[in-house]
Amino acid sequence: MSLDKLVVGTHLGSHDTSTAGFSARTEPAIVSAVALFTALDATELAEICELYGLGPPESSTAIAAGTINSNFALTAGGARYFLRVNEGKTTEDVAWEAQLVGWLAHHGFPSPAPVPAPHGAGYLCWRDKLLTLFPWVSGRHLAPGDLMAAHVGRVGQALGRLHRLGQLAPPSWRRRSRYDAGHLAERFAMLARQEDPVIVAAVATLRPTLVDLDAAAAARAAATETLIHGDLFRDNVLWDDARLVAVLDFEQASGGSAAYDLAVCFNDWCWDGAPRADLVSALLAGYQEERALTPEDRAALPVEVCAAAARFTLTRLTDVYLARVDNPEKDFRDFLARLEAWKSPVLHDFLAFV
Repeated sequence: MSLDKLVVGTHLGSHDTSTAGFSARTEPAIVSAVALFTALDATELAEICELYGLGPPESSTAIAAGTINSNFALTAGGARYFLRVNEGKTTEDVAWEAQLVGWLAHHGFPSPAPVPAPHGAGYLCWRDKLLTLFPWVSGRHLAPGDLMAAHVGRVGQALGRLHRLGQLAPPSWRRRSRYDAGHLAERFAMLARQEDPVIVAAVATLRPTLVDLDAAAAARAAATETLIHGDLFRDNVLWDDARLVAVLDFEQASGGSAAYDLAVCFNDWCWDGAPRADLVSALLAGYQEERALTPEDRAALPVEVCAAAARFTLTRLTDVYLARVDNPEKDFRDFLARLEAWKSPVLHDFLAFV
């Protein structure tokens, strides 16, 4: 997983277990957009490398990416790796993700499989931490201005392939989403108690949308259920020029609606102040090269584009705005604007494509 432009420097020292909370607090301090919850010193890195059988560590650099885990670019035994210290997860969560991405890689999907730990699993229990080690995959993320229809078509192909494979995987693998309707309702209830005028205005927009989503529950449930990524944004795909080389970060993967997963992509890959017709068409065409949409999938898409916009508005309000995380890339207003647009005649234009 190549994130060269985000590398910030070597961290060797004591553990830092500070965390950014979910609940509202009174005048919280502004915190960094990315966090290093666990620092690894030279002795600890050598111990990890020995357990994995990699040879002595040659270098380790903390990677400033994400707000959940502690990530490192590691070189050992002449090879490069991406080392993740999973923060705040259960063993079951880490084992499930390792099993999924390993299975997908075995079936030819472009997701790097974890390096096996000594006991053969795709993760390592080390001290009080859960580690996942991946081979380093070189590539870059695309900025919005870099996007062309060919890129978005390949994302559609990858998503269609994921959903097709997801229907072949054991149904028991379709775990419940951590962001299901009940969880999002809890977040909304917490926000509705806030007096911040910015939040009050956002709640006024979100409230009727959540009512509409409840009313559309039957149509949403009729869409195809499969394994979904849940977070297939631009920063979770690596490219080598126009070639898609890796789909990353299956932490939010779960069982769910194929239409919803596609709607997440519409909200990120096909948006430039409004849906771009050429990119919407490319995403749909690429997707259907791998998997045909059912009539129920198509009927659910207009609902799911609103659901996806509401979901990311809610989580960015709670996890970024309320937590005072200084990350302009995660501003809830971006998705609130999408939600407002989907509630306008823009949705009718979108329907022409789906």
